[in-house]
Amino acid sequence: MELGFFIILWYGVLHAFGPDHLTAIADFSIGKSMKKTMLITIAFAFGHGMTLFIFAKILEYYNLPENVTAYGDIISSTVIIGMGVYLLYMFFADKIHLNKHLHEGREHIHIYFGKEHSHNDTVVSTSAWTMGALMGMGGVRGMLVTLGMLQGNTIDFSMVLAFVTGVSLVFVSFGGVILYLNKEFLTNKTSVRRVFFTAGLISMAVGTDMLLA
Repeated sequence: MELGFFIILWYGVLHAFGPDHLTAIADFSIGKSMKKTMLITIAFAFGHGMTLFIFAKILEYYNLPENVTAYGDIISSTVIIGMGVYLLYMFFADKIHLNKHLHEGREHIHIYFGKEHSHNDTVVSTSAWTMGALMGMGGVRGMLVTLGMLQGNTIDFSMVLAFVTGVSLVFVSFGGVILYLNKEFLTNKTSVRRVFFTAGLISMAVGTDMLLA
């Protein structure tokens, strides 16, 4: 069974390197603090893992036809495109804001959408979890291949933890890169707007390419 856990963990690592996942993490993490970035990456990973776990349990008992699992790719692609459209809308509507203020004598930069900056971490992590869950539907085909290597083993929650661990290793590392970019480059509103505009275009390009593939 230990081999099964290793295979699931490694699948999580490889799965996380998909351009759609890294794009989603970047979209959520740009301009966020270290705490929020870590919350986002872990919440996204758990949402992703839970969706795949549910489908894995279904596949233990039912052999879903390929045209059904293909809808997962469409949903995942649509989520990425939707995120890109949202970021571009925020850019053109001039709803991306940067606020500098002091916390205990140290300058902090907060980037937010809309009229008011919020410190509500629950909303952020819930949104990331939801996006991760929706995009998890796009990993069903890969899960089918992985489960084929584990025939005879019961899929349980410990396998979800193995998958989430693999995904989180990549997401947290990539989140660290985004944190560095936040600190070094997102220091004024012009830079922030350019980065979000670029992220929006990349999201739309990645999502569209997934739909056409």
